[in-house]
Amino acid sequence: MTMIDHLSLGVADISAACGFYARLFEPLGINCLAAGDGFAAFGRDRIAFLLLPPFDGKPASAGNGAHVAFAAPSREAVDAAHAAGISAGAGDEGAPGVRAAYPMPNVYAAYLRDPWGNKLEIVHAGFSASQDPA
Repeated sequence: MTMIDHLSLGVADISAACGFYARLFEPLGINCLAAGDGFAAFGRDRIAFLLLPPFDGKPASAGNGAHVAFAAPSREAVDAAHAAGISAGAGDEGAPGVRAAYPMPNVYAAYLRDPWGNKLEIVHAGFSASQDPA
């Protein structure tokens, strides 16, 4: 059983954010599984990531030091998702490459800042890889 049920990011424009994340997620095999008035929900086989307006009605803001990491099936998928994110309006926060700071070898990741200021990581062979059944 996974520790995290789902993650959500607050955004001011659900439609624009849905378009951005649909492009970013395509190389990762992640799809919009549900959308409605005021939300969009993404995942592979279950909803795991949501875009919502902040519940308190205040403007959405990015957390300093926080980021969301999305698992990629290959290094090529990391490269493709990073390129798709840049093309869709993200800022580059770290080009694709091996990340020696991880406590295991061969982790390959890229970092982006979405158009709403949220920091994103696209990672292959990260923490979740050690939990995937072989």
